[in-house]
Amino acid sequence: MNVLIIGSGGREHALAWKISQSQEVKKIFIAPGNGGTHLENNIENINLTDIEDLINFAIKQKIDLTVVGPEAPLANGIVDSFKDNNLTIFGPTKAAAQLESSKEFSKEFMARHNIPTAKFATFENSLSAHEYINNNPAPIVIKADGLASGKGVVVAMTDKDAHDAVDAMLSDKLFGNAGTKIIIEEFLVGEEASFIVICDGSTILPLDSSQDHKRLLDNDAGPNTGGMGAYSPAPLVTDEINQKIMDQVITPTIEGMKKEGIEFSGFLYAGIIVDAESNIKTLEFNCRMGDPETQPILFRMQGDLFSVLYKAAKQQLHGIEIKWEDEHAITIVMACKNYPTKPILGNEIELPDTKDKNTFIFHAGTVLKNQKLLTSGGRVLGITAKGETLEIAKNKAYSVLKKVKFDGAQFRTDIGKKALN
Repeated sequence: MNVLIIGSGGREHALAWKISQSQEVKKIFIAPGNGGTHLENNIENINLTDIEDLINFAIKQKIDLTVVGPEAPLANGIVDSFKDNNLTIFGPTKAAAQLESSKEFSKEFMARHNIPTAKFATFENSLSAHEYINNNPAPIVIKADGLASGKGVVVAMTDKDAHDAVDAMLSDKLFGNAGTKIIIEEFLVGEEASFIVICDGSTILPLDSSQDHKRLLDNDAGPNTGGMGAYSPAPLVTDEINQKIMDQVITPTIEGMKKEGIEFSGFLYAGIIVDAESNIKTLEFNCRMGDPETQPILFRMQGDLFSVLYKAAKQQLHGIEIKWEDEHAITIVMACKNYPTKPILGNEIELPDTKDKNTFIFHAGTVLKNQKLLTSGGRVLGITAKGETLEIAKNKAYSVLKKVKFDGAQFRTDIGKKALN
């Protein structure tokens, strides 16, 4: 079988790494890939991003399965276009991807189907948004309606921060077209978990739990990022919480989409907040695997990921199970200088020669130029390790991280701390 993976981040490197272990897979292409996938023996980077070019490539290379990693191609209808050309692809259609591509659609959908979430209001006019904040003071959350690479959320702890966020999004066009409309939500108190499932339109197959670290700095300080680290499993997601998420969020979402004439097939990611009384609310939906959650989740997955995704794309997921290693896995993101505001790129990266099968360095923002590995994106690497306990996994990962060198590298030192506490 020939596989095409769309994307260039750490999530896509992890997907390619895991899929390449399948006995059924002959060749993997990744478009456009990164420096890490370029260095893999059985993966070939393809410098294509245009949907029509990708379709022509898939036809010419007789691609048996295409897997879409990031959100932008999904929002642009890549799945619809591939299916129109009778190509097998795993991911939600443009209509289904609205759960992520429009915060307004997502929040109104949750309201229609009684899925627990924060109360909210939508604004296109800054004056009314400021007035709303005056009547609903901080802490409060301001979100860009569209896709903003995980950075379109401001958790405002003061009224000034909230008003500044409104002005930045609506007046200063900080996120361009993604921020011409904003959602203002109540601030929810609790701890956040990432809950990801594979769906073929009707059958739902949950992946094991994980927890992401969105803020740039230790102790959840600093601006929101695309994610600075993650671990799996997440002790926060007990059997009771797992069942609540399935019953109150995931199943009603898949069934609700079906009632509205939209079949959801693909990865569905729910960001869930759990309060002190074990009540849950949905923070957001993504229509793809999380990054960096994908890395520790797939590092623990047993069995053949290709077979699971191929069956899901063919609506044959019923009866399929995934088994997980008992070990804990963790990923620590190394980002470049000035991330997430104005990342400084082009610095050379030195990697350690590690042969420990319990550690792996997944690449995200890297490129290979003239035999040199350089930084090419805000989040550069995902140092991943697994161990019998989370403490062991964490110590292994940080031990490898200390041997990675590039100018301006920044990372958190407390990934996994919540679970260990």
